[in-house]
Amino acid sequence: MDQQVTLRPFTRNIAERLAQLANNKNVVAQVRDNFPSPYTLSDAHYWIDFCNGRNNAESFHRAIYYDDEFVGGIGVLRQEDIHRNNAEIGYWLGEPYWGLNITTAAVVQMTDWIFANTSITRLYAGVFETNLASMRVLEKAGYKLEAIHRKAITKNDQVLDEHLFVKLAGE
Repeated sequence: MDQQVTLRPFTRNIAERLAQLANNKNVVAQVRDNFPSPYTLSDAHYWIDFCNGRNNAESFHRAIYYDDEFVGGIGVLRQEDIHRNNAEIGYWLGEPYWGLNITTAAVVQMTDWIFANTSITRLYAGVFETNLASMRVLEKAGYKLEAIHRKAITKNDQVLDEHLFVKLAGE
C-alpha cells in the first residue's frame, strides 16, 4: 500500500506531537529564528490557534500528515502592495520522516492548491546554503533557482547565502 501524504488544518489534538517533533535542534537549524526553541506545548497551542485564526486571503497554513500521522507543517504567506501576487512558501518536517519524499509531496500539493484557488501567480522559497535537502525538495516540486542572495542571512552566528527558488503559475 502506498504511503499517503495529506495536508489538513491544524487541530488542537496534535499539539503534543507538534511540540515533540518541532523541539529538535536539527529541525531548528534549518528554519528561521522566530521558530521557537525549545518548542513547548504552549508554543504548539499558540501556533495552532494562530493558524486557525489567520487562514484568510494572506496566509495559508496546513499540517502535513503521513498515513494519518502528523509529521510537519507547510505554509504560504502572500506579500503586499505591488508584490501582492507573490507568496512565500515555507515548510518543516519532523526528523524521523526525512528522506521519504513527504516534503516534496506536500510542496507539490500546496503549490497546486495555491495556484488553483488564489490569485497568487508566483511562489518563492529562500533556502539556507547549507540545506541541500530542501533545495532538492523544491527542484523535485518544479521550482527553479532564480537567485543566490550572497551572505544575506545569519543563522547561529553564521553568515550564509540564501538560495531563492521560484515557481510561476502555469509552469
